[in-house]
Amino acid sequence: MRIIVFGATGNTGKRVLAQGVRMGHRMTAFVRNPEKLHEQQDGRIAQQVNVIVQDMMDPGSVFAALAHQDVAVLAAGHAGQGEDFVRIVDSIVSQCERQPQFSGRVWMMGGAGLLGIPHTDRIGNDLPGFPPAFQYHNRNLDRLRRTGLDWSVMCPGTMVDSMADSAQVRLHVATEVLPLPFSETIRELSEVELAGHLFSRLQELDVAYEDVANCMLNHLELAGPYKGKRVGLAYRNEEPVR
Repeated sequence: MRIIVFGATGNTGKRVLAQGVRMGHRMTAFVRNPEKLHEQQDGRIAQQVNVIVQDMMDPGSVFAALAHQDVAVLAAGHAGQGEDFVRIVDSIVSQCERQPQFSGRVWMMGGAGLLGIPHTDRIGNDLPGFPPAFQYHNRNLDRLRRTGLDWSVMCPGTMVDSMADSAQVRLHVATEVLPLPFSETIRELSEVELAGHLFSRLQELDVAYEDVANCMLNHLELAGPYKGKRVGLAYRNEEPVR
């Protein structure tokens, strides 16, 4: 497939780019700093990537870059950028909607706080103690929900370079809710108690960048099982619900 990566020199984007090349996809990197891309990727990978050097906030450049692409991966920006983060996402999504030669499949990066808490009607980002900046992820999700695009939001916890003991566990994928076991008694907790419980379990959501990239690249088809879904990942043994 033809895949364009926005934020292709970021921690996630650079891994999506490299793994996409290895899987035989036709990868395009939309960047402002091509030198950084070549520093990050080995020569073989870099030579197989189509590089577009433009500004993501320039609608015309984004519109042109999306022509004839099958998939757009939005790995640009972060919640700490505030309103700029929202503007980046809105700019790219808007051009995805307008470009008639774009197939319409979009993967966007979010965070685990966007996922529902099993047995409740709450998400982590709305609980007390969660960083207010995470609300920008909520707004980006709302933007996608207003489109007719075939979108999915990847919602990992803390991403790490590798998981040393990953051979002892399996990768569990969940849609819409946190990929962790919860007792039904969780619904009896107050918001403050629920937030404390989640904070105590955040390490269970650590996941390797490579697994995040692979999950997206393994689900590129239109109208697939993750269409219009938030997707969470976690490594799990078969253990009792806590």
